[in-house]
Amino acid sequence: MDFAYSPRVQALRERLMAFMDEHIYPNEERFEAEVEANRAAGNAWLPNQLIEELKPKARAAGLWNLFLPNSPRAPEGLSNLEYAPLCEIMGRVPWAAEVFNCSAPDTGNMETLERYASEAIKDRWLEPLLRGEIRSAFLMTEPDVASSDATNIQCRIERDGDHYVINGRKWWSSGAGDPRCAVYIVMGKTNPDAPKHQQQSMIVVPADTPGIRVVRALSVFGYDDAPHGHMEVELHNVRVPAENILLGEGRGFEIAQGRLGPGRIHHCMRSIGAAERALELMCQRLNSRVAFGKPIATQTIWHERIAEARCLIEQARLLVLKAAYMMDTVGNKAAKAEIAMIKVVAPNVACRVIDWAIQAYGGAGVSQVTPLARSYAHQRTLRLADGPDEVHRNAIAKLELAKHMATHEEVQLPVTRGC
Repeated sequence: MDFAYSPRVQALRERLMAFMDEHIYPNEERFEAEVEANRAAGNAWLPNQLIEELKPKARAAGLWNLFLPNSPRAPEGLSNLEYAPLCEIMGRVPWAAEVFNCSAPDTGNMETLERYASEAIKDRWLEPLLRGEIRSAFLMTEPDVASSDATNIQCRIERDGDHYVINGRKWWSSGAGDPRCAVYIVMGKTNPDAPKHQQQSMIVVPADTPGIRVVRALSVFGYDDAPHGHMEVELHNVRVPAENILLGEGRGFEIAQGRLGPGRIHHCMRSIGAAERALELMCQRLNSRVAFGKPIATQTIWHERIAEARCLIEQARLLVLKAAYMMDTVGNKAAKAEIAMIKVVAPNVACRVIDWAIQAYGGAGVSQVTPLARSYAHQRTLRLADGPDEVHRNAIAKLELAKHMATHEEVQLPVTRGC
């Protein structure tokens, strides 16, 4: 495995870091001020004008749709290994990825449409998503069941002539509150009597279809994450054309396996960026403050934490790169152990390093003065999103045990959203 940057990636990395220095970091306060102004005016979910101003600049700089590999519709797309260092840089600021059209859940939805949708659906929905003109949502998790086991899903997708009729309630539907959210990908049951992993299907649903109601926004540790946010959505007798089903009935788990692998590793790449930013801020704070007559940076307890943080981050980064390499070379299925491992490791590392940084800042660390509190809330949520730690650890353990058995059953990568 060779993790050295190619000349192309090195050039993109330098260009991206310069873009962050010029346009992202100096505007973090402006972003928050715009959200608060919209909230005060009665609608926090309006698109952020700063991001809309920066999108053309990012596209002109060649920093656009970098996440999507092997697509003729996005020739600028990189392999997972090439994308990793760039995604990490974007993860240093929670909203930065959207500037480059590389933010969830749109990235996962675009990859799903590219892999599994008809050309007609790609023309209608994938193309405007790739241009950054609309946004999307992924509706999988449900409030009334343990969604850590996606076979529990109750939402029904029933055939009625040339249409499917959808009934159910979803939540943690990221992006569904954005007025630009034009399309959903919904997972539900088409045949409750089929074998366990062939009951579910995925279907493309225009967001303006009658019968859809956005019930409420869900907060995360008090943050509503506007203007992106996470919504509870009700679907009541929602009718969509039969050709909107992806791949056919009963193939929802197959699609989810393909979708959640890249989605998980993208989250982990950004988690490493968040941890790096926290370590950087922690060191700056420790170097600038004096307590009990001496610089805080001279206290050995902080030496221990800084050293441990650097070790943890480097270990997590190497595991992410290995998983990305394997996804590129042997495929998501063969890389399922590495994907599960990094999904456990990266958010936990980020949580620990951010927690130490918060401690270094004292009261400022839990306030809006620094990005640390919001970053911690996001990283702690990732220990549930796309599968809780316990489910991934269970899958890792089964794979490990299977190595030492004469015969063993195939271990499935968990398909879960976690809530």
